[in-house]
Order: sequence, then C-alpha cells, then structure tokens
Amino acid sequence: MKKIILLFTFILFTATLSFSQDKATYRESFKKMMIANGSEQTFKTVIDQMVSNYKAERPEVKQEIWDGLGETFRKVGIEELLDLLLPVYQKHLSLEDINNMTAFYQTPTGKRFAQKTPAITQESMQAGQVWGQKIGEEFAKKIEEKGN
Repeated sequence: MKKIILLFTFILFTATLSFSQDKATYRESFKKMMIANGSEQTFKTVIDQMVSNYKAERPEVKQEIWDGLGETFRKVGIEELLDLLLPVYQKHLSLEDINNMTAFYQTPTGKRFAQKTPAITQESMQAGQVWGQKIGEEFAKKIEEKGN
C-alpha cells in the first residue's frame, strides 16, 4: 500500500511539474508573440496615457514620481496583464498556434500588419459605428412602419 501511495505521489508530482513547465513554456512563447504583434507596445502606450491623465489631475506631484510610476507600471502592469490573458489564449490556442503566429509576425508581412493594426483597429471601429448607427436607424424605421 505504501508503494502505491508513493507511486501515486510521484506521478502527481511529475504531472504537476510537467504542467508548470508547459505553462512556463506557453507563457514565454505567448509573451514573444505579444511583443512581435505589437500588443506589448500598445499596452505600454495605454499605461503612458493613463499616467499622463493622472498627472493632469494631480499637477502637484513631482515629475520624478510620475516617471517612476510609469516605469513600474510598464513592467509590472504588462506582466500582470499577460498573466490575466494567458488562460484565455491557452483555452483557445495551442502552443504550436502561438509559435506559428509569432513566426508570422516576424515576416515582413507580419511586421507590417503589426505596425498597421492600431490604425486598422481605429478605422474599423469608426466604420463599425457608422454601420451600427445605420442599422439602428433602419430598425427604428421598420418599427415605426409596423406601427409600434
């Protein structure tokens, strides 16, 4: 019986160690992909904008404090965000998928796509707002025609 318990404990320990190594490997690959696709830089920009907004609200705070906070949150905040996003990506994409995406973002086309993604996203959101407004107006018109 002791041998079975020891064997079970060993298997459980090995599985846990293997899982944590797999998670570490996935996280490292995930971070590389986020750097390659420009997301990390976007996160840094968002943090810089947040610091700038807070700075405008609190002009009495010294610049060196803002600089330190910005630097800290660019490092820690991004790592925390990656940790929050990691399970989402793990749920939907394999390690192979992440590595293939990273390889794509390292090609000239992938680099161009990563560079243009912020502009594409912004312009797409504007187009989506126009589309949503048009659909909303058409809904309202149809409801009015139906007499409700």
